[in-house]
Amino acid sequence: MKPGTERRLSWLERLQRHLQARRLGSLRNQLLRWLLIPLVMLVLLDAVFVYRNALDAADMAYDRSLLASTRALAERVSIERGKVVADVPYVALDSFETDTLGRIYYKVTGINGELVSGYGDLPAVPANVPRSQNYPALVRFYHADYHGKPIRIAALLQPVYDDSMRGIALIQVGETLDARRGLSNQILFDTLRWQAAMVLVMAALVWFAVRLVLRPLMRLKTEVETRALSDLSDVDPALVHREMRPLVSAMNGSMARLQQLIASQRRFIADASHQLRTPLTVLKTQAELALRACDRQPDNPQAVAALRDIVASIAATTDSTVLLANRLLTLARIEHGGEHLLMETVSLRELAQQVGSEMAMAAVGREIDLSLDAELDAMVQGQALLLHELLVNLVDNALRYTPPGGSVALRVHPPEQPGQGPVLEVQDSGAGIPEAERERVFTPFYRVSSALERNPGGAGLGLAIVRDIAALHGARLELANADNGKGLLVRVRFKGHGAGD
Repeated sequence: MKPGTERRLSWLERLQRHLQARRLGSLRNQLLRWLLIPLVMLVLLDAVFVYRNALDAADMAYDRSLLASTRALAERVSIERGKVVADVPYVALDSFETDTLGRIYYKVTGINGELVSGYGDLPAVPANVPRSQNYPALVRFYHADYHGKPIRIAALLQPVYDDSMRGIALIQVGETLDARRGLSNQILFDTLRWQAAMVLVMAALVWFAVRLVLRPLMRLKTEVETRALSDLSDVDPALVHREMRPLVSAMNGSMARLQQLIASQRRFIADASHQLRTPLTVLKTQAELALRACDRQPDNPQAVAALRDIVASIAATTDSTVLLANRLLTLARIEHGGEHLLMETVSLRELAQQVGSEMAMAAVGREIDLSLDAELDAMVQGQALLLHELLVNLVDNALRYTPPGGSVALRVHPPEQPGQGPVLEVQDSGAGIPEAERERVFTPFYRVSSALERNPGGAGLGLAIVRDIAALHGARLELANADNGKGLLVRVRFKGHGAGD
């Protein structure tokens, strides 16, 4: 990975979260939008249906009135001297021609299609207009334009007869649509006013309901914000609704894990401070003794020899302190950076050869036989630097707790069966670890009594580091007795391809 890539990824993640937060927005506003916008759309749709129903109702009412006028006119149509006549008085004619809300037109057509009375240019009945089924009469209603104005016309077929002839006359009465539209608009406007008032009232009720429903969340927000930095106690799930309680439980679980992490860090810092304080105090004391010895007897060869011993002791203590500090840093790096490991393919045989070469001089200095058994190679996915640290700690522990003349064996075993992983083993011929204490030796700074006698300068961090590195790689640690029954066998069993654990 190139330098700065992690920073860019982090910036991209922050940008993505920012955009997601903006897209989510306010829960209150989303609830109001999802409740009010559909409500307004339903009101508009309802207004369309109301207007159409108002038109139908107005048409039906005015059609009935129009039919009544047509029938009244039809009653005055008769046959005289072999001709169809319409006896329409002046007063009746005036009432037909005009109305308070619009204008009325009429036309009477005889048996043979001749104009009997009325407006001769009144539009004829279209051929495709069906007979109305709403009334017990031979009447048809249709719309037409007359002198540039839309009108509604009722066409009634009226039988006429006398002793000399018989037939059917056509009576047409039309009226302008002003009254109909006025009634429809009035119905529509009245309905819209009531519905607008209803929408406003419902919007106020929805706003109040949403505010009331979200009040527990606001109380939860206030409680979390006003808490002290050190207060990681659980939040009461009863503060919020039942649907939100799993979220509160998850928050409590997260805070509990945070408490454990903080407690672990505090314990680690306290133990590390205690472990570092002792060698540093010894260093200071030894340095003061060396200075005093030089001041008292500057020309005494024995003093120089004593000083040489003290300096050697200081060097040994310094090495122990450096080793302790390095292991503390390794442990801290594992705990805080384990989630961001860069995995790669690692050869266990090459790793074992490298560690064996590095530790060979230490084994020779302690008169210990260090052997390597890795005829077949085995590959694992992991972080090479951490796996190297794991193996170094295992071999270093084995060398420290094996007496002179003993042996330490380093082995690499490939997978025995499909689905299994490779195995890395380190075996020594030392005192071993009692079974009752094998679980506790993985605790940082814990040391068994035999280890204190054999290596009093140890820190008790080696196996803790090994355990954490193995856990990061999904490997399993096993402690057992050596093959000959004397000594300790540490086995690191890696996961195989497709293994579930």
